Amino acid sequence: MLLKNFNLTTKRKISSFNKVIKVDTDKSMSIRSFLIGAISHNISSATNVLESEDVLAAINCLKKLGVKITRRKSGSYFIFGKGLGSLNAKKGIKLNFGNSGTLARLLIGILSTTPNIEVELRGDHSLNKRSMKKLIELMSQFGALFLPKKKFTLPLKMVSSNFPIGITYKAGVSAQLKSAVMLAGLNSYGNTQILETQKSRDHTENMLLHNKNAINVKKKQTKIINIYGKKFLKPIKIEIPGDPSSAAFFTALTILNQKSKIKIKNVGLNDTRTGFYRLLKAHGAKINFKNLKRQNNEIRGDIVVESCKLKSIKAPAKYYVNSTDEYPILFVIAALTKGKSIFKGIGELANKESNRISEMQKVLKQIGIRSTASNDQLTINGIGMVDANERKIFVPNLGDHRICMASFILAILTGAQAKIKNFETVFTSSPSFLKIMKFLGADFEIQK
Repeated sequence: MLLKNFNLTTKRKISSFNKVIKVDTDKSMSIRSFLIGAISHNISSATNVLESEDVLAAINCLKKLGVKITRRKSGSYFIFGKGLGSLNAKKGIKLNFGNSGTLARLLIGILSTTPNIEVELRGDHSLNKRSMKKLIELMSQFGALFLPKKKFTLPLKMVSSNFPIGITYKAGVSAQLKSAVMLAGLNSYGNTQILETQKSRDHTENMLLHNKNAINVKKKQTKIINIYGKKFLKPIKIEIPGDPSSAAFFTALTILNQKSKIKIKNVGLNDTRTGFYRLLKAHGAKINFKNLKRQNNEIRGDIVVESCKLKSIKAPAKYYVNSTDEYPILFVIAALTKGKSIFKGIGELANKESNRISEMQKVLKQIGIRSTASNDQLTINGIGMVDANERKIFVPNLGDHRICMASFILAILTGAQAKIKNFETVFTSSPSFLKIMKFLGADFEIQK
């Protein structure tokens, strides 16, 4: 990693490129591998792990809960599983989730049904602003108690349930809430059933599928996940693929940058994560998936991208659940593509690391892009590739890695002079982002 607390500035456009890269590995799968390894029996192994701040926060939290984790070499770990219900916390212990909503929701799910847990839960300034109301309501159904009552943001105190009973849950667009219910259900008495009408990320169930005694998934019109509580969980052995959300930013840069081509190797291509790519292909993008293979119940392969002209984007609500993290960069693509682009069903973006709808509107406005937002929709009046070297982009400290990354790409495509505060937040998910950008020819400066 580079410096702690730094700003980033850009002044000029990027040139054409033809490169082969590897992106940082998948953050959400890395975090899940440690959490599931911790509640499984015996020794689990995870390789090619993303060693970002969010993942290191997961490791630190688990160590505080009595889990032994050893680092064999860079990105390679053994997790000495304690089994369901065996995590323990000293009285008054504080767990810090950093910037990670995934870690917060999933670990709270585990701890809610782990007996004799009384902990203080907190995050960084960005995570502490995000509503945990839905999670609290769900975990309360299992019997967990959150204090103070009627407070729905971190920091909070949580007292676990000593006699949790399985619940029935109709899942919405949040894979984090779905996963939290699954993980809570694993250590509850009886069965927990999840009815999924909108397909969301399925990494958690994929990692658990080798435990047929504990989980059963029926994929019909409505996906039904049955969790059978109090079962033995076998250890996992997993190699983490590249993160499709991180790859999306380099994909967007290549599509919009003239005479450019890129090959991104060994990326996770689980169909619950590729909505961004399907949406762009439907609007004329030159994107191809190559060398596909299945490993650990997940599809992975290479992404080959060439620069091209796109049609204005019409994104119905169904795309949101499979491309949530990519919407800030989708807004940039829409701004630099001629015509009116419309994004529907995106209301949940207001409760991410920042309000990603209003914050991206502010960024786009600084280079003359008009947009209109309602509660659940954003319309962007794209003007095509613009020469903005006389304009300035300023991004304040939002604690939002995706806004920083999207704004950076907007600046190097248009030549706008950007100043992005606290760019180090990008390292929570993509510690190699700037290194790869430099390899592609981007010109930037880091300022303390």
